Amino acid sequence: MSDYVRNLWYMAAWENEVPDHGVLARRLLDAPWAIYRLGDGSYAMLADRCPHRFVPLSRGKRVGDMLQCGYHGLGFGADGRCAHTPFATAVPDAQVATRPIVARHGALWFWPGDAALADPALIPDFSFVTDGAEVVCESLLMDAGYQFITDNLMDLSHAEFLHVETFGVNGSLFGGKHSVETDDTGGIWNKWDMVDAKAPEWAKPMLPPGTNTDQKMHIRWHAPASMALFIELTRDDTGQPLVPPMANPHIITPATATTSHYFYTREPGDAAKAMALKVFLEEDEPMIQAAEAGLDGQEFWAARPLILASDAGAVRVRRRLMQLRKREAAEPALQPA
Repeated sequence: MSDYVRNLWYMAAWENEVPDHGVLARRLLDAPWAIYRLGDGSYAMLADRCPHRFVPLSRGKRVGDMLQCGYHGLGFGADGRCAHTPFATAVPDAQVATRPIVARHGALWFWPGDAALADPALIPDFSFVTDGAEVVCESLLMDAGYQFITDNLMDLSHAEFLHVETFGVNGSLFGGKHSVETDDTGGIWNKWDMVDAKAPEWAKPMLPPGTNTDQKMHIRWHAPASMALFIELTRDDTGQPLVPPMANPHIITPATATTSHYFYTREPGDAAKAMALKVFLEEDEPMIQAAEAGLDGQEFWAARPLILASDAGAVRVRRRLMQLRKREAAEPALQPA
């Protein structure tokens, strides 16, 4: 049984990662792909391997809406079919794989399963990325599997220990109310609500001495690993927001079984960039890697993990993915060609 659910929308890239008149080469779900923008503003996603001598098409060049191989000049259209040969012979009857790909909320989403099922209405709502304040859309390649990164995000209690220097939540989660909910879109919500809690260290200068805060930290998950984090922080005495409500995407797409693309946004500026990289690469990544290494190749559930109440969101996500994988494995019609 594949570790990947195929009939879902996965994020391939931010739109701004695709070069103008160029090609973005990216490994996604263990395969190389070439992504480029067409003349009408839509996008194409082709398997990044010429069927002639197997070199990446992304090493070639764009000729209108066609990718021309840089080795022998064969050209492939957005539908994947060979459309051009520079030689005085018939165009070869050849085709490379393609995937449905659409732009939504500043991101590109692809469907690796049955193309007939690829309904853009099923793409999770990340409209806050383009509708809110100006943000910088970035990605990084994390040396960890997507399910372990998801575990980390769906259990926000780790912030009390792992992100002391960066977030400084200051013990507020210890007295908070924790709940897990499912919405009518299939989203799983992991919620922390804190009333009359100590302010995070960075927020203390905004408050009179002795004033506490009400806090909300809610994270939403859609399969396979598209998450959105919503944070609110207000004065407990007046209800006045200390900062505008925050919404951040945390969208994970497997590059391979052990590496993952991490798509996120941040505020403009060097300080915000340094903060994000510290959180993801210096705090989160080493601990997630240690968790994976601790299994020493053993399957997650076979290791009989101790389950805490705070794990409820992460556990529900893992079980949902197991159900989706089993359903696809049991229905051959859902398997991609």
